[in-house]
Amino acid sequence: MIRYLLKCKDKHEFESWFLSSAEYERLKKKNLIKCIFCKSQEVDKSIMSPGIIGKVHAEHDAFNNKEFTKIKKDLIKLKRFVEKNFKFVGDKFPQEIREIYYGNKENKNIYGITSSEERQELEEEGIEFNSIPWTRNKEN
Repeated sequence: MIRYLLKCKDKHEFESWFLSSAEYERLKKKNLIKCIFCKSQEVDKSIMSPGIIGKVHAEHDAFNNKEFTKIKKDLIKLKRFVEKNFKFVGDKFPQEIREIYYGNKENKNIYGITSSEERQELEEEGIEFNSIPWTRNKEN
């Protein structure tokens, strides 16, 4: 197994494990590697130093499943809160948030979908918003 630090065109960084470097190349060639944040398929390996784990650091560097589970539960709670208290505007999010930002519509809580290009355009206009990693409601 080999671990790579991956980076998408929007500069999101995340790690992923592959059976081998050849397996990574095979999946990349077939466009099967996607950013875990924005789903972009424009993902490349980043520079990464090898990790050498000795006895002293093994416990510290080990994957913390309890912490991951807690974070996932918190994200599920956040998703439920947003779904209950915000209006879903789908792929009309960029237009809706612009109308609110420029005062053409009443200020209200909305959420929706943007492409990475739309997200970048909104940021360039100075429109502040947040992206939340959307999780499945199931525990597995």
